[in-house]
Amino acid sequence: MTDTSATAPVPDSPPAMARPVSARLDDNDAPWPLRPWIMAAICAAAGLAFHLLVDRHWEDPLATWRSALATGVAVAAVSFVLGVELRRWQWAAGFALLWGALIALIAWKSAGYNIQGTIIEWPFWSGILAVLVATPLFQTRRDVAPDWRFWKLWQMPYERLHSHAWTDAVIGAAGLAFVGITFLLVVLIGQMFELIGIDVIQKLMRDEWFGWMLAGAAFGGAVGLLRERDRLVSTLQRLVMIVLAVLAPVLAVALVLFLLSLLGTGLQKLWDSGFSTAGLMMAAGAFAILLANAVIGNGTDDRATNPLLRWAAPVLAVAVLPLAAIAFYSMHLRTGQYGWTPERIWGVIAAVIALAYGVAGVWAVIKGRRDFDDGLRPLQQKLAIGLMLLATFLALPIVDFGAISTRDQLARLKSGAIAADKFDWGAMAFDFGPSGRAALKELTRSPQKERADRAKLALASDNRWDLRPEGGIDAADAAYIQKPIEEKVRVLPEGRALAPELATAIKNQDWCRAAPCIAYFLSNKRIALIGRGENRVMVIDRDDKGVWNPNYALDNGTALGNTMLTADDIEKAAVEVRPVQRRQLYVGGKPIGGNFE
Repeated sequence: MTDTSATAPVPDSPPAMARPVSARLDDNDAPWPLRPWIMAAICAAAGLAFHLLVDRHWEDPLATWRSALATGVAVAAVSFVLGVELRRWQWAAGFALLWGALIALIAWKSAGYNIQGTIIEWPFWSGILAVLVATPLFQTRRDVAPDWRFWKLWQMPYERLHSHAWTDAVIGAAGLAFVGITFLLVVLIGQMFELIGIDVIQKLMRDEWFGWMLAGAAFGGAVGLLRERDRLVSTLQRLVMIVLAVLAPVLAVALVLFLLSLLGTGLQKLWDSGFSTAGLMMAAGAFAILLANAVIGNGTDDRATNPLLRWAAPVLAVAVLPLAAIAFYSMHLRTGQYGWTPERIWGVIAAVIALAYGVAGVWAVIKGRRDFDDGLRPLQQKLAIGLMLLATFLALPIVDFGAISTRDQLARLKSGAIAADKFDWGAMAFDFGPSGRAALKELTRSPQKERADRAKLALASDNRWDLRPEGGIDAADAAYIQKPIEEKVRVLPEGRALAPELATAIKNQDWCRAAPCIAYFLSNKRIALIGRGENRVMVIDRDDKGVWNPNYALDNGTALGNTMLTADDIEKAAVEVRPVQRRQLYVGGKPIGGNFE
């Protein structure tokens, strides 16, 4: 049983005979001529808010909160403009605000979980996946529900749900394409006016706030305009599905040949290939699901009629299961060899989800054969609801994957399964969250000196790459690494001192953490940083906000040259700046080429 349409045409709209012919797909949606302008204004304001939140120094004590709020603003704005209609617009506002707040919480937690963490972590992507799946579910429920009882999601009509999912994808992609076209057009117009000495547009384009507002306005306006023409968008959606469906036989044949070939070659060549077998298999499975859905369409009347396509779809549905099984087995072998890490836990979860889709496809084909899609559609609807709930649960700070990984890796270290010099101390310090750091503190008291020294180094380090199991620095260098950067840098001319902001900028250069350097003040706003070896001379400039950054424009990169300096040169040799004369060719008063003497 499914819910029937819960809303009639908007009450304050004129009678049907008096209204202009609507371009809306659903007759319950009256025309909304101001929609493109309203959506453009909302997204432009969101773009400005996003810029104001992210336009700050990375050392800002509120940087994590600002980034999280910026993420929430972006998600809320996009969710609202994609899902809003005049009828029940309050539902869309509540939906957008709820997901915006939820994603902001997830981003804040992700950024603070690890040392030097960012919001772009696995929980963040899980939250974004949940939003993407939830949006068409919300739109369908809004259309047909007699009330707000969202726990009856599984009773919704699949045809409308499937149509919303594809339409959202098409409109979102078209909106992004329109943003790109808008920027190209504005740049072209700016160049035209600059030819006659008017550079206002060019100056605006160089201001980040204008770029974010322009991008938001273009995206919101495009989405609003396309929503008001969703009957046309539906035709475009069907065209996209037809084009994708044509690829279904190609992938079906390729997968059949690939799986049959594995019967002769075995799986070992997959492990020896150097690629991520699990990732590749799950990507192939995802494409198989996508193309199979393009063939079966929104409903029985919408399925492809071409016999070749009709046979390709069940083949693709069945092929998902062996692909997912190979991915799961690959993850099993990986964790058996190297233990658990957060990335591997996420990989196993993704493989289990792929297995669920594979089992659903095989079951539908066995039960329905060529008409398998009649049984597959309700299963996919339930899987979509389950995927949204699972992705939301995993994104929230409820299950600590870092703690699971810490326990497993510590057990491997203490059992001797992995030696201390091969142990991934960097992952323990920077990837496993508070549990990893707590375990390192405990290991600093280990009676085994090598473990204790390496744990101390990991805790003191602010750079995970120095802690690589192979090729990184040895624990014997810990004392030097732990020194403040001010003790490693020779500051010239005499009498100068390193401001904290400049010290941080120098510290960010790897070669100034593990070896001594020279910081020579060329002016109050520019220093030359000198080290030993190749590409060890660079310039760091201070901008108008007082932030020191490498000058990447010089010499096409950060390096102005190589040095053959010794440690004594760095620590004791005289340093000076000399004017250099050179000879160069000039033609018509213009310099040509480089030095020739």
